[in-house]
This record gives sequence, C-alpha cells and structure tokens, in this order.
Amino acid sequence: MREASLRDTAQASLMNDTRQHDPALPAHRDAQGNFHNPPSAPRVRGTTADWLRFFRDISFGAKSLRQPAIPAGHVLDEKAALAQLASFGDRDTLTWLGHACFLIRLDGKTILTDPYLSAHASPVQGFGPKRFAGSGIAIEHLPKLDAILLSHNHYDHLDAVALRKLARHSSEACFVIPLGLKPLIESLGYTNVHELDWGDQHVENGLTVTAVPAVHFSSRTPFDRNRTLWCGFALASEKHRVYFAGDTGWGEVFEHAGRRFGPFDTALVPIGAYEPRPLMQAVHANPEEAVRIGKAMQAQRLVAMHWGTVALTTEPAFDPPPRFLAAADRSGYAPEQAWVMKIGETRALAGAD
Repeated sequence: MREASLRDTAQASLMNDTRQHDPALPAHRDAQGNFHNPPSAPRVRGTTADWLRFFRDISFGAKSLRQPAIPAGHVLDEKAALAQLASFGDRDTLTWLGHACFLIRLDGKTILTDPYLSAHASPVQGFGPKRFAGSGIAIEHLPKLDAILLSHNHYDHLDAVALRKLARHSSEACFVIPLGLKPLIESLGYTNVHELDWGDQHVENGLTVTAVPAVHFSSRTPFDRNRTLWCGFALASEKHRVYFAGDTGWGEVFEHAGRRFGPFDTALVPIGAYEPRPLMQAVHANPEEAVRIGKAMQAQRLVAMHWGTVALTTEPAFDPPPRFLAAADRSGYAPEQAWVMKIGETRALAGAD
C-alpha cells in the first residue's frame, strides 16, 4: 500500500502543470473533486529504476533500516513520562508521542495532532511499516481531549485503530480536518467534526484553528489519489501561537503563508523521511528545508517531528536531528530555540507562566 502511494506521487505531481483548471475554484482544487499542490511546489524526480531500487531497499534491505538500534533515552518510560506531564500542572506544554503526534496544552485545553499511535502504519495491523519506537504514553493513559487536528489521510497520520480507542473518552472533541475526510472521521465515532480548506478557520472554546497550505498528497487506497485535501495548522490561544506543519515538502508557498498566517511562537516541523532525495523532495522536507519552513513561517522556536519512530524511507533513522540542529544554528536560532525531544517528553511552552 505504501509503495503504490509513493509510486503514484510522481503522477500526481505532474498533474499540477497539465490539468485544466476552473477559474472559479482555488488553484489547489479542480472541477473533478481532486486536490493539488500549490503551483510552485517541487516536482518528483527520478527514474523508474530509482523507484524500483527504493522499493527494494525499504522492503527487503538491511534490517537495521527498519529496526535501527535505538539510543538510550530516546523513548521515556511511561511512568516517567506521565509523571513529567503531571508535574507541569495547568501550564502550557508540549509532549511528543513520536512521529507527528503531539499532545499540546494551551490555556487549559488539550489538543492532539496526527495520532499515529498503533504498531503499524497500514490498513491491516500486522503488516506494513512498523513502529520501531513506542509512543511513551499508551492510548488508554492519555487525558481526555478537547481537540484533535489531522493533517491528511496517510496511515502514519490518520491511524483508525488509535482514533477508535481515543473516541472512547474523547468522542466529542473538536476534530479539525482538511476537506473530504468528514465521513471517515465520523465513522470512527466522532461527532464534532469540522472540515477546512486552506485559509479557513474554526474557533471553539477560546482556540482558533486555521488550515494552512502544505506540499504533499493524499490516499488510503490505490483508487482515491488526492480526493481529500492535506494541510498544516495554525493554532492560536490567548497566550501562544503554534504552527503544526503536518507532512510536507518545501515550497515557495511557505514564504506567502508566513506573511499571511505568521508569526508563531512555536513551529512543529518535519525533519525525516527525505531519502532518496530525487523521489522524496516533492513530499517530504529534509532537515535543512524544515528549518527553512519554520523560518518562513516566522517561528521563534522550532521543534523537530516526523522522525525517530517508523522507517518510511532510506536515510538512517537518527541522522536527521544533528542536521536539523546545525541548520537551525546557521539560520540564527539559539540552542534553546531548536528542540529535539525524547518520545514521551514534556516541555513548557514560552509564555506559559
């Protein structure tokens, strides 16, 4: 399933330049109900041989690629993770649960992003890409949620198994998603579901959520290519503004988005799943591009995500953080402004006191 999705990305990217566009619709939508990246987005490069080599390497290559040696301390023990979370009380905090999943506390509200919390990123549990690192905190021990933000429908972001379990105590959470996903989310047990196009806002209980552009694609089967939208989110409370990039490659659109939606106190940016570069450039940022995205979005602090959890591409699992920190330093971020967190770790957000 993942291989079909990645292979078809090239075809989806080429559609950006060849489709007949209805001038009554935004540039990222067409009259057939398909969605597209911004016109300036990068295009997939690489030959058929490159793709075949990639599929071979990621599926049958060295076991150390899919199950790397995990450095000590990369994942916190659950008891320690829960104790650390509780120690902050009602302060605004950020907890990383691996990949693109964060537990965010803002003004007393609890928000979860892209909850991939099951073992496999696959339509069938037991098959497909498997997490090599846990989430730090089990689903059943997460607090009741006020809001869930979902950037797109890929299995490593929209985890139906996890969402069904979360619905047992948070079915009325404010669920914010890009266009086209409402029927699926409602089928998983949620009732307060809001679809947004790029630039749309939803305001509830003192939180403002805005969908912002991303450079990616969508699919859950070989037959629904780009039939639902993908996005990042701007999350604003009275004291803090958070940018959650979702899953994205670099594009000129971020220069415009930063001027429209920024600035931000904190930006959660994806630093992993970037090799081989010719194949991944159009859908996944590398560490240097992640910093560039955060800089363009006018973020004061950058937090690394989308790494160290599951092997989706061929770069060594723990290569991204040093590159991210070095790029942040070159871009003028002080060490305390560029975070590489442990899975399960909680940190206080600036302006929380």
